[in-house]
Amino acid sequence: MSLGRINFLSHAVESSLFRNGKVGLKRDRDGSDAAVMGVDKSVHDIEVIDGRALNGRERKTCEFNGFELVTTPMADTSLDFFDHQTVVTRYYEECERLVSQFTGGRALAFDHNVRSARGKSSQQRIAGGQAVQGPAKIVHGDYTLHSGPARLRDLARPPGANDTLRSLLPSGMGMIDDSMVTEALSEGGRFAIINVWRNISDLPVQVNPMALCDAQSVDPDDLVTFEIHYQDRVGENYFAKHNPAQRFYFFPEMTRAEALLLKQWDSAGPLARSKGQVADASDANAPCTFSFHSAFDELSVAPDAPDRLSIEVRCLVLYR
Repeated sequence: MSLGRINFLSHAVESSLFRNGKVGLKRDRDGSDAAVMGVDKSVHDIEVIDGRALNGRERKTCEFNGFELVTTPMADTSLDFFDHQTVVTRYYEECERLVSQFTGGRALAFDHNVRSARGKSSQQRIAGGQAVQGPAKIVHGDYTLHSGPARLRDLARPPGANDTLRSLLPSGMGMIDDSMVTEALSEGGRFAIINVWRNISDLPVQVNPMALCDAQSVDPDDLVTFEIHYQDRVGENYFAKHNPAQRFYFFPEMTRAEALLLKQWDSAGPLARSKGQVADASDANAPCTFSFHSAFDELSVAPDAPDRLSIEVRCLVLYR
């Protein structure tokens, strides 16, 4: 157990499952935040449970709790994560194999971010790609009832200005075709978006570790739709208000030989299937829809500890 300082949205912000134009930001062509609206933060010091201490049935899984730690040394330790083409042509394949292994579906990597607080402050850039991002330090889920299916549809269209696949796909082509979208959104179809998060430093993670909220402790009333206005589209996240019922976990000192699987969205989850009316779709055996997460300040860590350096790769999962 550790005491962590974590940012939430204030309870003064209106809860929302769908877009209302009140909370969001604009992003520039690098994918960096340019202008923010309606974000009123609330800081909480809460207990964050050591996920490494869990045994047996207590262990958390990506399928039901929204996150899972896996031991998976990188196949190629010579990868340069600050080179865009290296990541999309070599590391994406490794992430696809990992996600396919754990989900049983077909995984297709489509996006990534490299994060470093020092890299963000120094305006470091990825060769051939975007700027290095800072750790995301507010509790959030990466997709919503609208943006989850919308992102699936987007992937059947030619890549936009911020899409990392622009350098790989033939001109005018999407990553998937329309028939895959139709099947995934049909009655009985299923798709998910899974994030592969990895420390890419030689040193274990000490500052800005990931806090992971057990999806089984999430209440829809905690959700606030956060709009993200890109150059060519509008995305959405869910930000979260603090709720004492939420249960947060972390995995201390993650190494390069480990990865976190983070569920960003699952169309088979109760929130997704019921369009937000979770009580109408309660099923103890159903997979979760998504998990909140955030970088946080572990209060026992020395302020001069080495900077965290990480990469996250988003994978679309098609289940048939």
